[in-house]
Amino acid sequence: QVQLVESGGGLVQPGGSLRLSCAASGFSFSSYVMSWYRQAPGKERELVARISSGGGNTNYADSVKGRFTISRDNALKTVYLQMNSLKPEDTAVYYCNAEAVNYFKERLMYWGKGTLVTVSS
Repeated sequence: QVQLVESGGGLVQPGGSLRLSCAASGFSFSSYVMSWYRQAPGKERELVARISSGGGNTNYADSVKGRFTISRDNALKTVYLQMNSLKPEDTAVYYCNAEAVNYFKERLMYWGKGTLVTVSS
C-alpha cells in the first residue's frame, strides 16, 4: 500500500529550527515530484516547497524563501524540509505530497496524514 509518513514536527520557539522528514513506500518514489504543503487553522492549504523527481529543481512559497530548504534522497525514499528562522505564522499542519502523471494523463497524488509544527514562545 502507498504510504507517506511525516515526522519531525513539534513545538519550537520563534527563531528556532526543525527538520521534517517524509518516508515513502508503496510507489515509485523517484518518479514523483515531492512537495510539502501546510494548512493553518482557518486557512487554505498552501504549497510550501516542491522538488523535482531528480532533486535538481526546487520551488518555494515567497513566505518561506531563504528560510526553508527542501531536499530528497531517492535511495532512502525520503523527502525533507529543513525549516530555519521559524516564525509564529509558520504554525500549521505540514503535509507531505507525491504527484505524477500516468500514461492516460491522469494526475496521481498521494498525501501523508500530516505533522503539526507549532512556533510559539
